[in-house]
Amino acid sequence: MFDLLKSMLSKTDSKYADLRYEIKKEIKIIFNGKELTQIGSNLTDGYVLRILKNGGLSSVAFTKGIDAEKAIRTAEMNAVLVSENIEEPIQFAKADVVKDTFSPKLEEDPRRISIDEKLELTRKYNNLPLKYEKIATTNIGYMEVIREKYFVNTEGSEIREDLITTRINGLITSRDGNLIQNVRAGTGGSNGFAILRNAQEEFEKKTSIALQLLKAKPVEAGVHNVILNPSLAGVFTHEAFGHFSEADLIEDNPTMRKKMKINAKLGSDILSIIDDPTMPNQLGFYKYDDEGVMARPTQLLKNGVLVGRLHSRRSAAAFREQLSGHCIAQDYRYAPIIRMGNIYIEPDTNTFDDLLATMGNGLYILDAKGGQTSGENFTFGAQYGYIVKNSKLDEMVRDINMSGNLYKTLQNIAVIGSDLVLSKIGGCGKGQLNIRSCHGAPHVFIKNVIIGGV
Repeated sequence: MFDLLKSMLSKTDSKYADLRYEIKKEIKIIFNGKELTQIGSNLTDGYVLRILKNGGLSSVAFTKGIDAEKAIRTAEMNAVLVSENIEEPIQFAKADVVKDTFSPKLEEDPRRISIDEKLELTRKYNNLPLKYEKIATTNIGYMEVIREKYFVNTEGSEIREDLITTRINGLITSRDGNLIQNVRAGTGGSNGFAILRNAQEEFEKKTSIALQLLKAKPVEAGVHNVILNPSLAGVFTHEAFGHFSEADLIEDNPTMRKKMKINAKLGSDILSIIDDPTMPNQLGFYKYDDEGVMARPTQLLKNGVLVGRLHSRRSAAAFREQLSGHCIAQDYRYAPIIRMGNIYIEPDTNTFDDLLATMGNGLYILDAKGGQTSGENFTFGAQYGYIVKNSKLDEMVRDINMSGNLYKTLQNIAVIGSDLVLSKIGGCGKGQLNIRSCHGAPHVFIKNVIIGGV
């Protein structure tokens, strides 16, 4: 395959070109209530060509090898057009030439598990909530995505890497009269099929929460001290902070670029955030990004100070900063863009009881339920929570939304726990879908958070 891809690239005399070929295999099994609504597999493949010519960058996706020369001519023409309509020529930061083949270590390769076994495991988890009278329905499914990637460029790199993602997840819906509550449940990862086994406790726990929410009262609106569980703190880290660490999102925004300046003091002294795609057995693990750059841990925030950001080869050159290996494509239909890998708040030494003791009274809120950001302001929903009285968990509450300003919230982080947890189910919709985008955190205590409710 490398010889074929190099032969295709030899037809261009551009300053730089790269070509990625992928074979993508997907399996989906979906239950809606007791009904099996979808089961099947799909196999597709294709190419993404990028050309840097005369200071302009262009990409073309195509599915047939015989179209390579046409794609090259189109990309060259478009790159020249781009170069004539931009103020500064595009440059790529220097990257190592790499020749490597890499396959992740797996605990049970899903390619060796029959679709019948995958169906029965999904059915088993889907049926657990349906035993209860007040569970109205479920929407739970199995998803498997395998990307077999080949990458070459005109600098001499030749890389083969497999990305394998599996998960069983979905919604559990409870109902009592007109009151309806939804809770997300699931497990998954990038280290094999074994992680999906023995997940009954996860689905039983979330079923119990869905039933308890029917008796919970709505949260009281106001300004509260709050403890976020690792899931919600991780989503906050990804959505409210992480995207502004992606160089392409602030590059043409003078206000955010000024605020996200290296060495700016953004958070409390105890807060450090890192993105590390090299962590083995985690959802966001990979060795090389889709520009052929080796991934590396990137410290973003250290003791509240911004010390790094995530880059492509283009943005690293534009910002005159180091490469990070964070340029990722959804699949063979897309050119890569800057994405997070495994982003998380670094743990401290405090236990959950320490956080409760420090807060005294407030709210303990858990698990993200949608949200949005607008510039430096954010709003997130939580699936459920508990009132905290005298450092003890009290009654459950529902209908929780937290909102605020990113920088004020980062400054108001008062205590960080020791219990780091990284997500097993990923997803980020920035431009393309990245199902392996992983986030995490320990428990985090934040002062003076605006909570919407009644």
